[in-house]
Amino acid sequence: MPPGDNVLRQNRLPEDLKPLIDGVGVQRTVIVQAHSSIEEAHWLLGLAAENDFVAGVVAWVELADPDVGNTLDLLQMDPYFKGVRHIWHDEPDDAWIVRPAVLNGLKELARRDIPFDLLPRPKHLPYIPRVLDAVPDLRTVVDHIAKPFIAEGIFEPWLSDLKRVAEIPGVHCKVSGMVTEADTDNWNPDALTPYVANVIEMFGYDRLMFGSDWPVCTLAGTYEQVFQAAKQALGPMSDANRDAVFGGNAEQFYGLSD
Repeated sequence: MPPGDNVLRQNRLPEDLKPLIDGVGVQRTVIVQAHSSIEEAHWLLGLAAENDFVAGVVAWVELADPDVGNTLDLLQMDPYFKGVRHIWHDEPDDAWIVRPAVLNGLKELARRDIPFDLLPRPKHLPYIPRVLDAVPDLRTVVDHIAKPFIAEGIFEPWLSDLKRVAEIPGVHCKVSGMVTEADTDNWNPDALTPYVANVIEMFGYDRLMFGSDWPVCTLAGTYEQVFQAAKQALGPMSDANRDAVFGGNAEQFYGLSD
């Protein structure tokens, strides 16, 4: 959480989100962890049970815990538990994800067919092929297109490294989190388009999914602005591809029930 007077330092609850998704025609959403605590995981699962528009939860667990299986046993009793994420890009050790203890935790996810959200910055991308060499059955999605340096207009080495990741079958990518990597005070969809065009070429529409990154996106724009910017950056699509990117792929990846 950023220090001091910041737009993120306030509670955001389902009643705050519901009118925003209604405004753009989103019917259901997956909520994703923000804190590294099992208490938050259970709290989010409680919100999902109480709100029909919350289709699932991607929670945090301590992957390096040798008893992580016990934690997962408990979480898997809840039908809204759909995946795991760790705030990798804030770890002091860039190579955190290839530590033996963490790889053991990821192997446990793969054994249970639990998806894992990868949260890298460009410098972390070279580690992902190493992870998937060690845990080839792990179902993964790269969040926020790996946070390229959009404000600076920089593409390399993000582009080359993400291409290598995209060559691994089954890896997905979220079209999300881009506005906070752009010039937050002076961005427009045109700044996002070349990055999204590359992601489309790499992953194809069948491995992309839209994410709002709300409320973090409010550092740069509203939910509606982010939604419309993503639609514009994605460009013309068939109805089938639009349905996939804005819902169907997430339903399949996370195993969301009707």
